[in-house]
Amino acid sequence: MAQRVGTHRVGYAPGVYDLFHVGHLNILRHARSQCDYLVAGVVSDEMAQLAKGRSPVVPLIERLEIVRSIRFVDAAFVETVPDKVETWRQVRFDVLFKGDDWRGTEKGLRLERDFAAVGVEIVYFPYTVHTSSTQLRRALDVLAQPVMPSEALPN
Repeated sequence: MAQRVGTHRVGYAPGVYDLFHVGHLNILRHARSQCDYLVAGVVSDEMAQLAKGRSPVVPLIERLEIVRSIRFVDAAFVETVPDKVETWRQVRFDVLFKGDDWRGTEKGLRLERDFAAVGVEIVYFPYTVHTSSTQLRRALDVLAQPVMPSEALPN
């Protein structure tokens, strides 16, 4: 069971939050419903590059401003280290929220082991399959490609 700081249960919802969409909003809404105070961890450009192999489309300062403006978020924190336990040492949350695409994976199991040692609960939420930043990025890439005049069109 998660510990409590004072009388408040502090939740932490990390993410890149690039190309903010309804899946991000759903995670933050669900997270806030299960804690008294929600901190959103906005992953830095460098950490996103390290974790996902690509830089975000939207710059960190803008992603931070968007996430801070969501009514379910009480505070936003820039995540600059890959070790979530190190982030916990800085933020001191009681529960960590992740998409259920992490459940049962090597990285999810490692997260559960690492946080069990410090009394932090891991809560998984359903991943929004129909909308993702990856899908939005692909659509933008297609739109950004130059239009080639077709020689096959009749005059």
